[in-house]
Amino acid sequence: MASTVHRSGPPRVRPSREDLLAAAGRLLPDVIAPGLDVLLCGINPGLWSAATGHHFARPGNRFWPALHLGGFTPRQLRPDEQDLLPGHGLGITNLAARATARADELTREELTAGGAILRAKVARYAPRWLAVLGVTAFRTAFGVQHAKVGPQDAALLGPGTGATRVWILPNPSGLNAHYQLDQLAEAFARLREAARPA
Repeated sequence: MASTVHRSGPPRVRPSREDLLAAAGRLLPDVIAPGLDVLLCGINPGLWSAATGHHFARPGNRFWPALHLGGFTPRQLRPDEQDLLPGHGLGITNLAARATARADELTREELTAGGAILRAKVARYAPRWLAVLGVTAFRTAFGVQHAKVGPQDAALLGPGTGATRVWILPNPSGLNAHYQLDQLAEAFARLREAARPA
C-alpha cells in the first residue's frame, strides 16, 4: 500500500514542558454523534492531546496518517480538524478518560471501568462499528485474554448495545514498534472495507 501522505494547513503548535505537565489527569471531550459508521476508541489521551485539546495530537502518532491511508478520509486531517470526523461517519472516544504520559500508567481497574463506560456510550450512540485501538487494553477492559487484531464477537458488548460490531486495530502510537505505518494503514483499510455500507 502506498504511504504517500499529503498534509495541509499550518504546523502544529508545540505545547511547552509546563503545558504538558499541567495536562496530567486532564479530560479530553469525545468527538461523537449518534449513528456513526465507526467509533474509534483510543486507550487514553496523552499529555500532548490533553494540552492541545485534540485527540492523537502528539507528533509521531500514526493515527491521522493511517486513517487517511486506510481510506477513511480523502486527505490526512490534522488533529485540530478532529471536528470534521463526524462528517466522514467517524468519531473518537477513549477507554480511560484520564490523560497520562504513557498508557501503561493506567490501572487495570481504570481500563475495566472504562470498558463499562464504553458499553454505555455504544448503547447511547449506536455506531455501526466500535474500533478499539490497542489489543492489550481491549483484553483488559473486556476480559477477553486471547483477543487479536481484527473483528470480534459483538456479544461481548452485552445487552442494550444493539447491532454494533467490534474490531480491534493496532495502537497507532509511535511507541508501538510492532507496526510500521504501511502495516497500520493496511489494518485500517481492512476495517474500512468491512464498514462500507452494503
